[in-house]
Amino acid sequence: LTNCSKSIRLFLFLFSIFIRYVNGHAKKHYEDAQIPMTNHKKTEKQEKVQHTVCMDCSSYSTYCYRCDDFVVNDTKLGLVQKVREHLQNLENSAFTSDRHRKRKLLENSSLNSKLLKVNGSTTALCATGLRNLGNTCFMNAILQSLSNIQQFCCYFKELPAVELRNGKTAGRRTYHTRSQGDNNVSLVEEFRKTLCALWQGSQTAFSPESLFYVVWKIMPNFRGYQQQDAHEFMRYLLDHLHLELQGGFNGVSRSVILQENSSLPASNKCCINGASTVVTAIFGGILQNEVNCLICGTESRKFDPFLDLSLDIPSQFRNKRTKNQENGPMCTLRDCLRSFTDLEELDETELYMCHKCKKKQKSTKKFWIQKLPKVLCLHLKRFHWTAYLRNKVDTYVEFPLRGLDMKCYLLEPENSGPESCLYDLAAVVVHHGSGVGSGHYTAYAAHEGRWFHFNDSTVTLTDEETVVKAKAYILFYVERQAKSGSDKL
Repeated sequence: LTNCSKSIRLFLFLFSIFIRYVNGHAKKHYEDAQIPMTNHKKTEKQEKVQHTVCMDCSSYSTYCYRCDDFVVNDTKLGLVQKVREHLQNLENSAFTSDRHRKRKLLENSSLNSKLLKVNGSTTALCATGLRNLGNTCFMNAILQSLSNIQQFCCYFKELPAVELRNGKTAGRRTYHTRSQGDNNVSLVEEFRKTLCALWQGSQTAFSPESLFYVVWKIMPNFRGYQQQDAHEFMRYLLDHLHLELQGGFNGVSRSVILQENSSLPASNKCCINGASTVVTAIFGGILQNEVNCLICGTESRKFDPFLDLSLDIPSQFRNKRTKNQENGPMCTLRDCLRSFTDLEELDETELYMCHKCKKKQKSTKKFWIQKLPKVLCLHLKRFHWTAYLRNKVDTYVEFPLRGLDMKCYLLEPENSGPESCLYDLAAVVVHHGSGVGSGHYTAYAAHEGRWFHFNDSTVTLTDEETVVKAKAYILFYVERQAKSGSDKL
């Protein structure tokens, strides 16, 4: 580096900070810089010295560890903006051009290794990965799964773009911060941008940092860089998309947005909280909950809307960890669905308040599916509490790629058509590891007849045999539209 200019040295220094930011290197510098103050009367100047910041050389966003927030203001001399402009100028230098050329060669070689023949012609994979921002694999797996549910994804991609800033700042990058008001961010808009960035083939990996900042702002449970539950994140994401769409989007009312998508007929709009959106139109179904008093025989019925079904893995299968083990029958998805819908007697802690007996009585409970959704999301309960620990059920559950038949779980199966209850698998989320607060999430998803494995930034072509061996955590099944000769579950 002896022949490098000061500018290039500065660029390399900041770039090294960005590379080590996720694994805590920059944070360690901040912690080392904190000098214990023996005098409690700290001056304002001393207080300012203690702020240690780092800059992301990809998006030019600046983060302060002391404030635990992203910096949107600048110094009186505009030093932060000068650094950003300096980095942008360096991007046009011969040094960075050569570096980008070498990187492009590496990307092309990696892409060429994924070439495949389709109908006699060679094509390249256009899949785009999602960069891990620090234990954000739970978010990446859900985003990749949702991006491969065609009807849901296309709806958001066809929404008009929203300019969050105007006037003098129009056209510049937006730097989100948790100190801004909630009205300054849009989950729908950032979700739309992320979906548009996937499958366009212009890059090997996309950084969903803007979406993640919005998630921090409106979903406090997901602030920080700890590992989170992918199913919990999916529920929060769908719920908040649903709520934001109810309130209108970019000045367009919710009803107008729904009317613009002709592929979502009114009969498919399941209402939750008194309104319908694309979320409930795609994922919304209705359960009938029947409770019978064992003393007087009084029956109580209740209809509950759902966006996904959480299924227990039956206790008799919980010791069977792999597909090849021969200690008894293999657990199947049908076993989990049957356990969910079968008649069961409620235990002493779940006594039913019988309106006829006027007191809590022993009772039985049974679920029926009154209305199936267009996309059936099935969550396998792999995490459960034992004493003071939350353990993982590592049982392999066999699931079908095609022809999942849900007719036998319907309340009125005679009213459904021969093809209306058949579902084909679209995506699978897998948790690797032993605990909900650790491990790693990846996803398998089908796109244009081919299966892909999404592991953060890495996307690889895979086959059906590999998919069916996965220990599924969340399964996304899409209602079959055309007749097929596939086998049923």
